[in-house]
Amino acid sequence: GALYEIGSAVTLFQIKNYADEFRAALTGSQAPVFAEQDPTIGAVAQDVEQNTNDFVLKKLAQELKGHPLAEFVAHLLNQMGYRTRVSPPGPDTGIDIIAHKDELGFEPPIIKVQVKSSDGNIGNEAVAALYGNVGNNEFGLVVALSAFTNPARNFARGKSNLRLIDGVELVELILAHYEQLDSRYKSIIPLKRVYVPESIEEIEE
Repeated sequence: GALYEIGSAVTLFQIKNYADEFRAALTGSQAPVFAEQDPTIGAVAQDVEQNTNDFVLKKLAQELKGHPLAEFVAHLLNQMGYRTRVSPPGPDTGIDIIAHKDELGFEPPIIKVQVKSSDGNIGNEAVAALYGNVGNNEFGLVVALSAFTNPARNFARGKSNLRLIDGVELVELILAHYEQLDSRYKSIIPLKRVYVPESIEEIEE
């Protein structure tokens, strides 16, 4: 599979190789039977993925602490098709970003975003504070470099218009939209595409 490597190792897209299956279909022969899986393959992929997550989160914490992280999340939302307005630096108002699809920001859905760059897990109070600013027909989104406590997740689970994105999921979004990121952010999180072994289960899917 093809992965992205950041600095030392990073993960991104997985590209399957179906060349043997295509040849078999064209010639009318049977597709090859794969040998028993090497047990080291899964370990290699897991190591790369874990190293990737650790690297990206470490760079974000070092280079984009506080308000710069909110600007980065807004930029990431731009690559996902949203227009964004970022609150200016200063006292915490509870809303860091307002995201919307239309040019003027009048049409739903309107998404109010709180970005947390702190090291500790985000608790129920912070999540509830954002949700208190979410009006009818609006959505709330809390993005964190760390994780969320169980009470925070339980609070969000009962709200259809509230979403929590922790550090692991944030990395997944970054990797999914990495090619579209501004060069400034690519320089902070340098990635390159690499190849790693692919498991038999992944080949057969």
